[in-house]
Amino acid sequence: QVQLVESGGGLVQPGGSLRLSCTASGFSLDYMSIGWFRQAPGKEREQISCISSSDRSSDRSTFNTDSVKYRFTIARDNAKNSVYLQMNSLEPEDTAVYYCAADAVPDCGATRIDEYDHWGQGTQVTVSS
Repeated sequence: QVQLVESGGGLVQPGGSLRLSCTASGFSLDYMSIGWFRQAPGKEREQISCISSSDRSSDRSTFNTDSVKYRFTIARDNAKNSVYLQMNSLEPEDTAVYYCAADAVPDCGATRIDEYDHWGQGTQVTVSS
């Protein structure tokens, strides 16, 4: 069964940290680019980050949203068939459902939802005191 599963979401106070995981089963993430998206209540889903395939020697990660660029990091562990989103200094504005998505194109470039081949079910992140 081909599946992407996100985990690691939850309730955190402003200024706190969370690490989201995105793990694939039934297929390999090795040669795929992986994007992280989020969707806040009443807003459209937006891409916040992407990491390219592990065989790319050039810059492998991008952040599409300036507000997270210096607070979030993205990394992958091919041995675990997983990608991670480390989120630090969380703000209430980061509250959203977070999704990971896999694109068969190894370089980051896709930003539209329909460009990605596989999606996870999402994990809720709530930042509140």
